[in-house]
Amino acid sequence: MAVKIRLRRAGKRNAACHRIVVADGRSPRDGRFIEIIGSYDPRNKAENVDLDRAEYWLANGAQASETVAAIIKRARAGVPMRPAAEPPAEASAPPRQTAPAEAAGADAEDSDSES
Repeated sequence: MAVKIRLRRAGKRNAACHRIVVADGRSPRDGRFIEIIGSYDPRNKAENVDLDRAEYWLANGAQASETVAAIIKRARAGVPMRPAAEPPAEASAPPRQTAPAEAAGADAEDSDSES
């Protein structure tokens, strides 16, 4: 029996969250599993893993999927999930330019006050 540590999909349509489960490799993605050892919610940037149980299963020959291996690695290091890439504030908003009418009106007011 090949035991895998992988994600099991849960949540609503277009709003998925996942459970980290230990399952037989032959069972379907959302089918029978042996144990739930954590959860992963990519929308809310939340993940938690029972590291003791994950270490137990890995020591007994379970193979973690690529995504679960990354989650376990982050949990061991105590590093939170990285936030989504956001563009810098300056790049998202172009510099504001004044309209020619506003600029001409401002100059006229300044010249009146000087006289």
